[in-house]
Amino acid sequence: MAKVELKQPIVDEIKGLLEGAQSAVLADYRGLTVEQDTKLRKNLREAGVTYKVYKNTYINFAVKGTEFEELAKHLEGPTAIAVSKEDATAPARILFNFSKEAEALELKAGVVEGTYYDQDGIKVIATIPSREELLSKLLGSIQSPITNFARVIKQIAEKNEANA
Repeated sequence: MAKVELKQPIVDEIKGLLEGAQSAVLADYRGLTVEQDTKLRKNLREAGVTYKVYKNTYINFAVKGTEFEELAKHLEGPTAIAVSKEDATAPARILFNFSKEAEALELKAGVVEGTYYDQDGIKVIATIPSREELLSKLLGSIQSPITNFARVIKQIAEKNEANA
């Protein structure tokens, strides 16, 4: 069997992983201990993020002609890819937060909802809360004035009953 025939299923696997993904982030995992890597993989898995290590050439072939093509210029050294199909900021957020306790982990670049971000840009994306957090904050800010208005109306009604 030719080498290309052996490599093609792996390239297809990466293409399938990226298909329909909201975001993909590249990281340099060199220097992580087994314990740290296990903890990182667990955190990513719990958030629904797929985290895998592939050869750079395989990733390079898989991203050609896709919205993730810009990532090809960061394919040097050991590379892990974190992909999320649900929460666009989850890979960047989890990897960035984990890099604070495991300094060996380094974010390289990423693509979030079709937009390419370099190392600094992906760190900014990492500070954005998840969609659920943003929605709960929005709901709280909408609900607060309504709750206060209801309390005032109730107090006025109670005051009018006491005077009657």
